[in-house]
Amino acid sequence: MRYLNVRADPSLLDEMLVLSGGQRRVPVIVEDGKVTVGFGGT
Repeated sequence: MRYLNVRADPSLLDEMLVLSGGQRRVPVIVEDGKVTVGFGGT
């Protein structure tokens, strides 16, 4: 597991936005290639 904190390291924001399809919501969870955005799991 890899934990990335975009608040602590803003350079990671671009990677998060690519993974989340441009959504600025957290958490962004990637497991086995499946991306889940937010606590509701969209």
